[in-house]
Amino acid sequence: MPKQKTSRAAKKRFKITGTGTILRRHAMQSHNLEKKTSKRKRLFSRDEPVHAHDLREARRLLGIGKEG
Repeated sequence: MPKQKTSRAAKKRFKITGTGTILRRHAMQSHNLEKKTSKRKRLFSRDEPVHAHDLREARRLLGIGKEG
């Protein structure tokens, strides 16, 4: 059986921590920043864990099996 290929787009958008958590960036941070509060803009810089509903698809795109 051939190897699972990693999606190159997903590889650029997600980061995997040492414990196996998949992190993502926030949306809505590239334009219309004048009307957003400083707190909101500051929180955009933090990476957020991928939501449980999207985790299965993210793992598939990254070529990660169930074992981690």
